[in-house]
Amino acid sequence: MTGRRRVIRGVVVGLAATLVGTLTVACGGSDRDQIDYLVDAGVPDYNVNTVEGYSSGAIMALARVLPGFSYLGPDGQVVADRDIGTVTVQEGSTLTLEYTFDEKAVYSDGAPMVCDDLALAAAAMGGKVRGFAPATTAGYRDISKVDCTAGAKSATVVFARGRDYVQWQSLFGVGALLPAHVVGRRSGVTDVVGALNSGDQRAIAKIAEAWNTGFQLEPGRQIDAADFPSAGPYRLESFTAEDGLTLVANETWWGDAPATRKVVVWPRGTESDRAVADSRIEVLDTADLALADRVMGRAAAGAEGSENRTSAKDPRPLSVTQLVPAARGVMSEPAVRRAFAACVPRDELARRFGANGLVWSLRTIAPGDPLGSALNSQYARRYPRADVKLARNILAQRPGAEDGRPRPVTVRLGYVAPDPTGKAVTAAIAASCAAAGITVIDAGAPGLTPGALGREVDMLLTNGPTGSAAAGTASGFPDAFQLFGGDPLNLSNFRNPQASGAINDLSLTRSDSARLPLARTAETAAWDALASIPLYGTVRARENTGGAGQVVPGLAQTGTGWNMDRWTRK
Repeated sequence: MTGRRRVIRGVVVGLAATLVGTLTVACGGSDRDQIDYLVDAGVPDYNVNTVEGYSSGAIMALARVLPGFSYLGPDGQVVADRDIGTVTVQEGSTLTLEYTFDEKAVYSDGAPMVCDDLALAAAAMGGKVRGFAPATTAGYRDISKVDCTAGAKSATVVFARGRDYVQWQSLFGVGALLPAHVVGRRSGVTDVVGALNSGDQRAIAKIAEAWNTGFQLEPGRQIDAADFPSAGPYRLESFTAEDGLTLVANETWWGDAPATRKVVVWPRGTESDRAVADSRIEVLDTADLALADRVMGRAAAGAEGSENRTSAKDPRPLSVTQLVPAARGVMSEPAVRRAFAACVPRDELARRFGANGLVWSLRTIAPGDPLGSALNSQYARRYPRADVKLARNILAQRPGAEDGRPRPVTVRLGYVAPDPTGKAVTAAIAASCAAAGITVIDAGAPGLTPGALGREVDMLLTNGPTGSAAAGTASGFPDAFQLFGGDPLNLSNFRNPQASGAINDLSLTRSDSARLPLARTAETAAWDALASIPLYGTVRARENTGGAGQVVPGLAQTGTGWNMDRWTRK
């Protein structure tokens, strides 16, 4: 029995009694070998490692299309995926890993999975090769070299001395490996490994461009199987607004065949409302609790269903909803950041929308982390509730306009719309901050990406460092790199040597006793500079109407789609 099947069997047995009591039967579609899965974010990119792909719902939809040497289990833990291959730790003074693809591992277009795919991933996400634009360099930045002979089934990955990244099991995991042969064809560079090893800048620029932009997805755009080959139990068949993102069984998959032939994913940008109205949805993973109520046939509770109905939902989530300020414009002014933080009603927002109604004050550690409760209480006095008087006083100390009057402060707060929770959070902040003289404009918009920060919006409302979908891992990495200077996850361009050093050391540390002072150092610096404003543990609805079996909710960034190949149609 593979590691994946052992995890699934254990979790299903443990959750069976709980799930059975809550399931209701939906009408479903006419295809009895199809399951419809609704997610609350778009799928703009097959490459889940770009900034836009990472912040979207791509990994929720494609976790069983683009597997790697590991995957994230239901609790966000890293589990080895031996269907793809094995990883062996080699003896030596530095961390050295041998990656070997299974001899049967092949893409849906017939091309074998080889070390070229791994070498490309290391170069693209390592932060040392110019041209690539990854969402984060966490872990990959510690790799010194990759020994790969083009076309070989094995590669040796050597880390820099003293840079033993403790979460190495997650590297080259789900979503990380893109087909190097497709990148080579699209870039016109036949030998990707040779170009990377030789440092041929012209060739590398072409490779990077293909990696950055060559895998974009859009409803209505035809899916060319040659451009989007799969290495998992499912492959892409089509993507339209009317019929969703259709995944079908991959005929070349060498592992256990998927239990259901077809999964239709309904992300943003598709006619998901019609699918809901037609009672087609069997599985959903969304932060829109009102939508979950409709799918499950419940009466919506609270204001537009956006309030957290019960502390039983996500009592220990792996991600935190937060406000991320831009590094330029109105939010670049420290006084404005402090005044804005002072007028945000964090206690009210946590009561209405957060897990257990608890104000969460950490970025590097989520409520699901064993260190969370103790460390969170140490920052409880940092802007715990709206203090309009304090906000006014801070703004009064700013230099006035030429006529001597206070300079107006207008903050455009962005989120991916439509989103009832984002809308309600923005309205609550706007109402509170107006009394302090800060005008908050609802800048929620469909298709909003992290790149809008500092341009179209002054502040982003995100789940995790950058996202609008499921987020987080059990380890807290790579999300902790949102406080590392220069990492792409650091949207606010927060630069603090002590914080960066602490995150650097955290990535090398396992023990809780050693992690605690490092997290404290990073969080203190982030609060002093207001690199972001954490609000609360994110609440999500991960539910099953009863039309599908073997569905195990996933708490991490891959969402409930982590085991979709085991879902069965009832």
